[in-house]
Amino acid sequence: MKMEDFGPVKEAPNNIFWHKGRISRHERECILGQKGIVLWFTGLSGSGKSTLANAVAEKLNAQGKLTYTLDGDNLRHGLNKDLGFTVAERMENIRRTGEVSRLLVDAGLIVLAAFISPLREDRAQLRQMLGRDYIEVYVDCDLAICEARDPKNLYRKARAGEIEEFTGISSPYEKPENPELIVHTDQESFEECVGKIISYLERYFEQG
Repeated sequence: MKMEDFGPVKEAPNNIFWHKGRISRHERECILGQKGIVLWFTGLSGSGKSTLANAVAEKLNAQGKLTYTLDGDNLRHGLNKDLGFTVAERMENIRRTGEVSRLLVDAGLIVLAAFISPLREDRAQLRQMLGRDYIEVYVDCDLAICEARDPKNLYRKARAGEIEEFTGISSPYEKPENPELIVHTDQESFEECVGKIISYLERYFEQG
């Protein structure tokens, strides 16, 4: 085998090259029998993002689909453990997750990412990065309901001044302007929200 058999590389600054693999994304998707996409769940803390993402993953796995769930807290235990919660660090947290999502999609997986991702700028960057593979799911829930749930006691700590720049309390959440899908976890039942997402995906996959 010759070096040229590995395909051309794309030149980039600082002598860093993009190496194109010999197996295409399409070939990987054919093996899996599915199309790789990213379902990006955005919403306030306590709105139900992670719970919904995991429930949708279970439904898809039951249908024979290969999924992977990316959770904000989980990534901060490893890949993003060096990041704090300043605006710049939150933006980097989302950027890195977007890059991981892009790799998983290239592998043919259905990615379910659950992140507050409060800034429109960050979500716009994700949409630009992932293109048609990016499906934004706005998990809409009234702040008072989220605060009443408070599964991690974060709102209580934020109100007590123990957490600075907490989204919804001392830091803004910019609602998505044009998400692909909106689920209202303060108005619709959990089963209705999951069903709504699964129905959307079924139509999406049917359209190719």
